Amino acid sequence: MQDQYSRTQLLLGAEAMEKLHHARVAVFGIGGVGGYTVEALARSGVGALDLIDDDKVCLTNLNRQIIATRKTVGKFKVDVAEERVHDIDPDIRVTTHRCFFGPETQDDFDFTQYDYVVDAIDTVTGKLALVMKCKEAGTPIICSMGAGNKMDPTRFEVTDIYKTSVCPLARVMRAELRKRGVKHLKVVYSKEPALTPINDMTISCRTHCICPPGTARKCTQRRQVSGSNAYVPAVAGLICAGEVINDIALNR
Repeated sequence: MQDQYSRTQLLLGAEAMEKLHHARVAVFGIGGVGGYTVEALARSGVGALDLIDDDKVCLTNLNRQIIATRKTVGKFKVDVAEERVHDIDPDIRVTTHRCFFGPETQDDFDFTQYDYVVDAIDTVTGKLALVMKCKEAGTPIICSMGAGNKMDPTRFEVTDIYKTSVCPLARVMRAELRKRGVKHLKVVYSKEPALTPINDMTISCRTHCICPPGTARKCTQRRQVSGSNAYVPAVAGLICAGEVINDIALNR
């Protein structure tokens, strides 16, 4: 019988769709990368999703985040993403966490309950904590490296962290993971050298932060405010989702 996943089942088969239906995937970071990951996972039939982010939708998110519209500005990203997921499929089990993931909050999560984890957060300390908790639990994880300040979506590839080059975030992660004895980590990264954003303080969030009231981490507190566009983070997020779906459904 046909249903909303029939076209996907034509490629994967009924057994694979059943695996996706029974899978629980956690996406940490529901922004430019993570939002598209959630979108693809929901449209592919993943049965349960955990969404982790403490940010609210900002006007400057509209250029790249699939959950960002004029109507959602000021709302918590996880709440907007949950509503969008249920508009796609009301039967998907969604658990939201209004939480900034890092060493301080890592013990609030039981990683053994997840079939897969997607790292789409933007702090090194958070990424390292996430990787270590997944390794400890034996849970598969894929990490997105830097997608800001880039213009070429064709430069992304999936590889092991120790085979990466060019990307400054990947370089830091390689060094820190080596110290921690982590031998392998699947990542999505781009070899495109990052551009230097135009130094125009009249439009920079560095001095003109317009984050909604109650936003925990304002742009004025961030180390760097990157330039971005509509398609580079989206591609990274869709690649992450594709890896998760193929690994779960096809036992790769």
